[in-house]
Amino acid sequence: MTNKIALNFEDGVTRFIDANLGETVADAAYRQGINVPLDCRDGACGACKCFAESGRYDLGEEYIEDALSEAEAEQGYVLTCQMRAESDCVIRVPAASDICKTQQANYQAAISNVRQLSESTIALSIKGESLNQLAFLPGQYVNLQVPGSDQTRAYSFSSLQKDGEVSFLIRNVPGGLMSSFLTNLAKAGDSVNLAGPLGAFYLREIKRPLLLLAGGTGLAPFTAMLEKIAEQGSEHPLHLIYGVTHDHDLVEMEKLEAFAARIPNFTYSACVANPDSAYPQKGYVTQHIDPRHLNDGEVDIYLCGPPPMVEAVSGFIREQGLEPANFYYEKFAASA
Repeated sequence: MTNKIALNFEDGVTRFIDANLGETVADAAYRQGINVPLDCRDGACGACKCFAESGRYDLGEEYIEDALSEAEAEQGYVLTCQMRAESDCVIRVPAASDICKTQQANYQAAISNVRQLSESTIALSIKGESLNQLAFLPGQYVNLQVPGSDQTRAYSFSSLQKDGEVSFLIRNVPGGLMSSFLTNLAKAGDSVNLAGPLGAFYLREIKRPLLLLAGGTGLAPFTAMLEKIAEQGSEHPLHLIYGVTHDHDLVEMEKLEAFAARIPNFTYSACVANPDSAYPQKGYVTQHIDPRHLNDGEVDIYLCGPPPMVEAVSGFIREQGLEPANFYYEKFAASA
């Protein structure tokens, strides 16, 4: 029996390792060629101290207070030379990936499907044998190389990996390098290179209600998160607010409706900023955040959208005089 451990390095690179039953995380990492910070191996120096964001584990009994205090252990800190995973875990490593003798992984795949969801949004699916080995945390992204160039573009996964296939939501930018390729040249079977996964924006262990805020194609990481939540379930309420600029920017509404049917305590709403919109709910996402969604601050907020949206939501939360338990966000801007 093995458990999958996600090691998140401070430069945004994520690598996955398999830990055998009873094997320390440090030993598992070294066995798979990743040199996590380590010195004494006896739980005495604290050099291997990391933060466990999720999962069940045994802390071990051989470490000393100077290496890991009781207060730190209660907060979620661990010594990887002593920690033994009892489930899949996510661990934040306070070091860059290159220092740990690892780097982002590279994969080769082929386009399996390209669909124009609207004049502003393209759905891209890619598939390949190598992608069967691709693991990522829902919400993370990869760098896709634009075929025929040496340029890359960063896109969040909009689905989980299944049978070697993953999907993305891509904004159709007039004159954009990737957009131009996908709308004018792309066809099934075209080769695509990708590198990753990357990013600190990903679904953590659900310990309280969630408020998910998506702007435009910032919906992508949330559909991947919702796939995961649908698989594992959640005892806490989840609410998604999806904001766009124009009516034609609203995409994947059927998918959100399907998630609402699959996840008992998931609800969602959408809004269109254009005042001339025919959609029933108009305005910005901040105008549709109900006080119950903030739960007096006992809430984890996830936000993915363009920089002005991130700033607006941050200001709105401050104005409410509330401090959410956690506020995770990712800004994105289109590349011409």
